Parts: sequence; structure tokens; C-alpha cells
Amino acid sequence: MKHLEYPFTIRPLSRDEGGGYLIEFPDLPGCISDGETPEEAIRNGEDAARSWIAAMLKAKRPIPKPSLREAYSGKWQMRMPKSLHRRLAERARADGVSLNTLAVTLVAEGLGRRGSMGKGRV
Repeated sequence: MKHLEYPFTIRPLSRDEGGGYLIEFPDLPGCISDGETPEEAIRNGEDAARSWIAAMLKAKRPIPKPSLREAYSGKWQMRMPKSLHRRLAERARADGVSLNTLAVTLVAEGLGRRGSMGKGRV
């Protein structure tokens, strides 16, 4: 399955909104999805974007090209105190998730609380 290059925003949903995370595609009007975790929202969002494009093709409507944005690999290295690394690893193990998943979730939640919108590409 070909990887799409449409930028998206992702944000935590409040309890009143049902919880989880919402993903939106600014280049694809009305194309949104959600998930319990940021990773699930991205997977569901990719399905939603593919379905949106398929519906537009079927209706013989134009498909917008992805807007140009700076490309990010999604990978960076970070140094931290060994004690913090240990605490994170122990928490991830206790939660039954990878250290990477825990770190991504904590960063996404922190950005959401600050009112920032997470952005990426699908």
C-alpha cells in the first residue's frame, strides 16, 4: 500500500468529546478520523484519507495535491539522565508498551494540554 503524503493535525479529545485523539487533514476538507491512541488515530486517518480520495475519484471531483510542508522523518535522538531513562523504561514495561510508544504518548498529551496541535503527514 502506497504511503500518502498529506499533512495532518492530531489532538487529544476531551472526555466530553469522547476521549482519544482526533486526526484532521487540512488538504482534504471534511476528512477526519480518531483513535484511542495517537498511533491508532494515524492508522485510522490513513484509511479515512484513502476513502476520501476514492470517493472523490468516483464522483469525478478533483483531488487536491498535498500542501508543501517541511518534511520530518519522525525520528530524533534525545539524551536524558539515566534515572529518567530507567523510570520511563519501568513505566513502559508496567504499562505493557514500548518505550517509544510511551514517550510519543506522553509528548502528545503534553502538547495537547498546552493547546498545541500535533502535525504530521500521512
